[in-house]
Amino acid sequence: MSESDGQSTPQDTREVIMEATFRALSKHGYKDLRVRDIGEEMDMSRQVIHYHFDGKYDLISSFLEYIIDQYEGSVEVDDETDPRAELDVRIDRCLFGPEFDDFSHWDRMKVYHELYAYAQNDKEHRALFNEHYDRLRESISTVIEDGIEQDAFRDVDADLMGQLITDVIHAARGRRIALGHEDAPDEAKRAVNNFILDSLYPSQ
Repeated sequence: MSESDGQSTPQDTREVIMEATFRALSKHGYKDLRVRDIGEEMDMSRQVIHYHFDGKYDLISSFLEYIIDQYEGSVEVDDETDPRAELDVRIDRCLFGPEFDDFSHWDRMKVYHELYAYAQNDKEHRALFNEHYDRLRESISTVIEDGIEQDAFRDVDADLMGQLITDVIHAARGRRIALGHEDAPDEAKRAVNNFILDSLYPSQ
C-alpha cells in the first residue's frame, strides 16, 4: 500500500498518526478511544492506520514510545556545561517540558499520565514506563556522578539521589494534573534546589 498522497515518507505518516492519536486521546480518553476516532483527527484515510498498526493496542504502544521520545530527545547540553547547570536543564525539561507547536506540555502530560495510570494492569505498557523512568533516573544520576568526579559535588549516593529527584518530578506532575495545583512544578523546583541540589556542594 502506498502513502495516501503519494509523497509522504513513512516517518511523516507516522507523525501524522501519532499527533492524531494525541488529539483523539485528549478528546475521548484511553478507555473510550476507537481507531475511528483517531481517523477523524487526520486528513489521511483511516486505512493507513490499519496498514501501519495491528489495532488500537499496537497503536497506543507506539504512541507511548513516540511521546516518551519527544521528552528524552529534547535535552541538549554541550561539553562545557557544568554539572549543576546540566541538572537544572534536565529537571526543568521534565517539570516544564519542551515547547510544541500544537498543544502545551501539560496537554501532553495529561495524556501521558492517563496512560500511566492504566499501565498498572498492562504488562507491556508498564515495561515502557519503567524503561522511561530508569533512563530519566540514570540521566540525572550520571550528571551527579560526573559532578562528584570533577569535585564539583561532594561524595553522595548518586543513584539514590537521582531516584529522589525523579520521584519528586513525577509527584509534582501528578499533583499538577490530578489535583489542578498549577504551582506544583514551581514548588517542586524550589524544593529540589533548596534541599537537594544545594546540598551537593562540598562544605566550606
